[in-house]
Amino acid sequence: MRILVVDDEKLLVKGIKFNLENEGYQVDVGYDGIEAVEKARVGNYDLIILDLMMPRLDGLNACMQIRAFSTVPIVMLTAKSEDTDKLLGFEYGADDYITKPFNVLELKARIRALLRRSNLQSNAGPAEDNSAAIAIGHIVIDSLRRHAEQSGVAVELTAKEFDLIELLMKNPGRVYSRENLLDIVWGYDYHGDIRTVDVHIRRLREKLEPDPANPARIMTKWGVGYYLKAET
Repeated sequence: MRILVVDDEKLLVKGIKFNLENEGYQVDVGYDGIEAVEKARVGNYDLIILDLMMPRLDGLNACMQIRAFSTVPIVMLTAKSEDTDKLLGFEYGADDYITKPFNVLELKARIRALLRRSNLQSNAGPAEDNSAAIAIGHIVIDSLRRHAEQSGVAVELTAKEFDLIELLMKNPGRVYSRENLLDIVWGYDYHGDIRTVDVHIRRLREKLEPDPANPARIMTKWGVGYYLKAET
């Protein structure tokens, strides 16, 4: 597994690199946002760790540029703890978020969780039949290949986006509160803002609904939560 770590704090980068290499990962490093984008474009990484505040190009814009050509899992690091910063990270395409200072054991756990999800596709290989495919209306997903389509057109989803739509697709009609979705998709130990769910639902609608402003499948139950509208 190859991981790219980018942060302008060289001592921190050195420490993360040391700890991850002790876990058996191959680790490349960088020190600004432009370097992050350039390396991500050619490096074929399994996961990227990006600092939020970096010279030349900040982590948010680096994340957005990487998302233009890759769905590689991205973990954002920041010294800020405001919820708005975390929501911005998810808006720009991050999969997870850790606030400095952090326990390296927590970072390793987050990395393992993201890698497990993102590697399901490559480990499973091509499906021999359609048993893993779920189609409801114009949305089709394949859980084995971690593949999604909207009206027959392939759509690139981040790891968390796929986990979220997969849960809803497998349980059509069931309404999940935001708290439920945080617990199931992000994990019980996740302590992020509940609005994270709203951000991901909006991004799913933008990618999977022909008219995101008037969704036909990814629905809101006002005052309760979200659900996937079943065939009628």
